[in-house]
Formats: sequence, structure tokens, C-alpha cells
Amino acid sequence: MRALATTSGLLAAVLSLATTSSAQAADKYTVDPAHTATVFKVEHGGFSWTYGRFNDVSGSFTIDAQNAEASKFQIVAKVDSLDTGNAQRDGHLKSPDFFNAKQFPAITFVSTSVSKHANGLQVVGDLTLHGVTKPVTLVLVGGKTGEFPKGVQRTGYSTEISIKRSEFGMDKMIPAAGDEVVIQISFEGTKS
Repeated sequence: MRALATTSGLLAAVLSLATTSSAQAADKYTVDPAHTATVFKVEHGGFSWTYGRFNDVSGSFTIDAQNAEASKFQIVAKVDSLDTGNAQRDGHLKSPDFFNAKQFPAITFVSTSVSKHANGLQVVGDLTLHGVTKPVTLVLVGGKTGEFPKGVQRTGYSTEISIKRSEFGMDKMIPAAGDEVVIQISFEGTKS
């Protein structure tokens, strides 16, 4: 009986150490909006590409260097911050014809699984746009960590993804405004 109690105590100690080690390996970051960009482009009638961006992007993420599968990402872009450099077009894009910013004020991405990739991380998650949620896969390139400025630890990633806006219930003016939307995201996070 005494041997069993000793074994149980030893097992609990080992599990406690393992849990502590895992917790210490995960670093929490807050998205740095000054060094984050979400840019998109969509074809204009086959003539050219129209570019835009979301100026208000926030979020947080956790990187576990020892166990990539334990890493997590959450990113939010406010639709009202959409900016294509043309106020009239921006107003139309925020209307019910497209994003419907009043009813769907945010675009969100929440990771559901993370794994290592040759260039960084492969992140699968739920993209919610225009009230529709669909799974997407992002390959996050980067992951360099460092101190900048002094006393602030940071890391960063970039990625590119193509989606069809019609799959998110945004099908107005196709093909005058292309169905495929190419989105580039580059972000940095500062360690909490």
C-alpha cells in the first residue's frame, strides 16, 4: 500500500512538471496593429485589379514552440474600416450589396488546428465573413522572434489566401466585380 502511494505521488509530480513545462513553452502575443496589414484585391471586369485593406485589425495568438499543435490564433477585422481609396466605392462595399457592415460588423478567423509547416505553421480555422462561417487553411510564413524595441518581445507571420466571395453569400455584380478575392495578411504580435 505504501509503495502504491509513493508511486502515485511520483506520478503526480511528473505530471505536474510536464504541465508546467508545457505552460512555460507557450508564448502569448497580442496583435500589434501598427505592424499589421490585411490587404485584398478583386478583379474589375477583367480590366485590372481593385485593391483594398482593412485598417482596424486586432487579435491574439499563442505560440507553443515545443508543441505547434497547442498554438492558437484569433484575428478580427472591422468591416467599417474597409478602405479602397475611393469613398463612394467604400460606401457601396459596406452596404447590403456586399459586406453589409451594419449587420455583419466584423470578419473573424479562429484557428481550430495548428501544425508545423516547412515555412512556418499550417493553420486550419473558421473564417466568418458576411455571417457565413467556412473552414480555411492558412500557411503562415515566418515566426522570427526578437526584441524590438528594447524590452518588447515580438514575432510575426504573413500569408495569402484566395476565397470566392459568392460562397459567403456575397454574389452581387459578378463578374463585373470578380468572384475570387485574394487576401494577403501580414501581422506582428507583442508578447503579453
